Amino acid sequence: MDKAQKVKEIRKVFDVIYADAICSLTHKSALQLLISTQLAAQCTDARVNIVTVDLYQKYKTVEDFANADLQELEEMIRPTGFYHNKAKNIIACCQKLISDFGGEVPGTMEELTSLPGVGRKTANIIIGDIFHKPAVVVDTHCIRLSNRIGLTTQKDPYKIEMDLAKIIEPSYQSTFCHQIVFHGRAFCNARSPKCGACPIVHLCDYPNKNLK
Repeated sequence: MDKAQKVKEIRKVFDVIYADAICSLTHKSALQLLISTQLAAQCTDARVNIVTVDLYQKYKTVEDFANADLQELEEMIRPTGFYHNKAKNIIACCQKLISDFGGEVPGTMEELTSLPGVGRKTANIIIGDIFHKPAVVVDTHCIRLSNRIGLTTQKDPYKIEMDLAKIIEPSYQSTFCHQIVFHGRAFCNARSPKCGACPIVHLCDYPNKNLK
């Protein structure tokens, strides 16, 4: 079975058990998702969602963030870690949104990655979830599972993105990346994957399966 066919077989399972898989970062706008994704670097989505309840009450617009007091913003996002850098980037990012993009979140990889604090992973989340275009989001779950399953042998996120983009149907790419996160949390965790209970174990190349 080639890799593209394997993805199609995995989809048959994932579309049933993870039919409602969506981005786990709580957001009501493209701007909120852009900021939440930056906050999620080296932090759990669950913690980000706690922090952003108050954050998005205080800062409601791109102008609010662009004009934010650095120290006040740092204090609000402190629980997400690396808060000095994140706060500086968020303010600079929103200033650039205003100066270069009319205050709107752009929808292309080139435009998004021109923003401070925005890399390919963040850009792909915006492209897939907000603009509903093909996008492969390579996070820690995707790196681990795509290697274990046998969809790629690469470790570099960009190379993994390119490999997966070739074998996943464009219209399914964003959904697959959300589903793979759900699967990573439910079965295929880093230390002790539950291979014996995994619904796609028959499609997985992982050599160290724990089938107990």
